[in-house]
Amino acid sequence: MIVSPSLLSADFGNLNRDIEMINRSEAEMLHLDVMDGVFVPNISFGFPVMKCIQKVSKKPLDVHLMIVEPQKFVNEVKDCGAHLMNVHYEACTHLNRVIQQIKAAGMKAGVTLNPATPVCMLRDILPDLDLVLLMSVNPGFGGQQFIHGTIKKVKELKELINETWSGAIIEVDGGVNLETGIQLRDAGADVLVAGNYIFKSPNPTEAIHLLHEL
Repeated sequence: MIVSPSLLSADFGNLNRDIEMINRSEAEMLHLDVMDGVFVPNISFGFPVMKCIQKVSKKPLDVHLMIVEPQKFVNEVKDCGAHLMNVHYEACTHLNRVIQQIKAAGMKAGVTLNPATPVCMLRDILPDLDLVLLMSVNPGFGGQQFIHGTIKKVKELKELINETWSGAIIEVDGGVNLETGIQLRDAGADVLVAGNYIFKSPNPTEAIHLLHEL
C-alpha cells in the first residue's frame, strides 16, 4: 500500500521535525492540502509554505488543491516542486482543459471527488488521469469520521477504471486508520492519505509502516 501522510495534521511549530520523520519513513509521498476558505470552510497554507516544505521533503509532493479556479495556479504548484497536482471535479468547469494544463507543466494529474459526487462523473476523463482521490470525509478539516459509503465507491471506481482502460490509481483521504485501511485495501484502493492516525500516534513511523504493510 502506498502511504501519503497528510501534513495538515503535523505540528506546524515543529514542521521541519515532522517532515524529517516522513523522510525517514516508508511513506512514498507527502500529501499537502491547500485550502482557500471559499471552496472549503477552512484556510490551511499557501505557496510560501509549500516552497519551504519543498526544500526539506525528500518525498514527492502530492498536492491536493481544495480551492476555486485551480487552473490559475498550475505554474505556482509546479514551481513548489509538486509531483502530482490534484484538483476537485466540483471546482473545475472545464476539467479536461485543466488536466491538460497540469500535464503540460510536467506534473501527474489527479482529480478529487467529494463524498456526494458519484464516480460515474469521471467516465470520460478517466483515461487521461494518473490518480483519482476519493474523499471519505467532507473536505475542509482533519480528524473527521470515515464515511463508510466510500468502500462501495472505491469498488465502483475500480470497475470503471478497468472498463475505460485507465491507468489511474485510487487514493482515499479522510478518517484513514488501520481498520479502515484494511477495508479500503480490500475494495481496491492503492494510496492511503492519513493525518491524525499518523501524527497523533505515539510512534508515527510505526503507524506509517503498519499502513504500508497492508
